[in-house]
Amino acid sequence: MRKRRLGSSKPVNSGNTPEVSRVRIPRKDRNEVLATVACLLGSKRVTLQCMDGIVRMGRIPGSKKKRMWIHEGDVVIASPWEVQDSKAEVTWKYTRPQVEWLERKGYITY
Repeated sequence: MRKRRLGSSKPVNSGNTPEVSRVRIPRKDRNEVLATVACLLGSKRVTLQCMDGIVRMGRIPGSKKKRMWIHEGDVVIASPWEVQDSKAEVTWKYTRPQVEWLERKGYITY
């Protein structure tokens, strides 16, 4: 069991409500969009249903392949390719509390 240090001003979480301190939002200047993973294709590839209405084939970069486990239904940030708009790079995966925060703030509409 961990104990809080004396003089620490950090609040202690009650355990049943996860805190969301900062949520990364897609940046328009970097051409990023929100997307939902529709299907896993294998070999670092996924099918993405993007919030701009386009279905894209997404690729998970090698630097994030082992660190970012993606399943069907996950909400991610995708960066569409400049050369081919039907393909995109998956750059970020949201956790469940972050998805709930995005829904409350109106970034995700189903």
